[in-house]
Amino acid sequence: MATSLEQTSTTLRRVLDGEYAEIRDRTRWWLGMPGHEPVYDLPIEEHRERVLAWTRELASEGDPAMGFPEAYGGQDAVARSVAAFETLAFGDLSLLVKCGVQFGLFGGAVLHLGTEHHHERYLRDIVTVDLPGCFAMTETGHGSNVQALGTTATYEPETGEFVVNTPEPEAQKDYIGSAARDGRLAAVFAQLIVGGENRGVHALLVPLRDERGAVPPGVEIEDCGPKLGLDGVDNGRIRFTGVRVPREALLDRYGEVSADGEYRSTIENPTRRFFTMLGTLVQGRVSVCGAGIGASKVALTMAVRHAIERRQFGPPGGADEAVLLDYR
Repeated sequence: MATSLEQTSTTLRRVLDGEYAEIRDRTRWWLGMPGHEPVYDLPIEEHRERVLAWTRELASEGDPAMGFPEAYGGQDAVARSVAAFETLAFGDLSLLVKCGVQFGLFGGAVLHLGTEHHHERYLRDIVTVDLPGCFAMTETGHGSNVQALGTTATYEPETGEFVVNTPEPEAQKDYIGSAARDGRLAAVFAQLIVGGENRGVHALLVPLRDERGAVPPGVEIEDCGPKLGLDGVDNGRIRFTGVRVPREALLDRYGEVSADGEYRSTIENPTRRFFTMLGTLVQGRVSVCGAGIGASKVALTMAVRHAIERRQFGPPGGADEAVLLDYR
């Protein structure tokens, strides 16, 4: 009987796993190894350290890099990477979020919004987590309304630099994953000011820490603190005051600025350009939906198993109580 149930379970799992059963099996195998189980009672700094170590261990196996180009350590296998990410939701959700920030959001911004010189300089280190990073889009005053972001990046032709500023408290970057502890570089979304004209929201790479962990002048970082179920993720708030980055820091696939301060884009319409840029980041959104499915599978499994065993009340005059799953 047990063998029959095991065979049925294995067959059902293969059907549900679909085309990417192999990569889902591999992810479940990794999550099932001793020392990889979810943790709930660690001190917050120890939890964060463990999640970073897990992220680097996964990176050394090559799995999170599957969606990146082969030239930079990936496999050009976006669908496989989404399947692996969904399956990570069976484990510690802090690890899921950490991987999502590093590879999906931060790495995805550099890959899809940057050009070859950004790829050559950064992608290999992103893939190996030698360069932990952040995706600094959301602000205290603006979440999904990205077009209304308050952070500014003003180009100075005389220095060849962008000056990044947080003009008001509502414009601080808020709840940014990896900002409070580990992030060294951030893809910062800001209103691009060139020649006194606002060219709309663009992304720039702004340093948050050096290799020793020192925060540069003009950057202020605040820890968001404990979070229910996600203490292993170091979310933080970021403020910029006159932070200077070179012209090359602009992720310029859809809009570039010449040394003398001329803005150029192959997409003339600002609204179309904005939505084209956001559209390149849809992989991260799809991955989040997939992870939600994975977490729901865990929750439903727990609920059904409990409902099969837990008894409560029963029919009038009956000797036995009914299991919860028998309730109408």
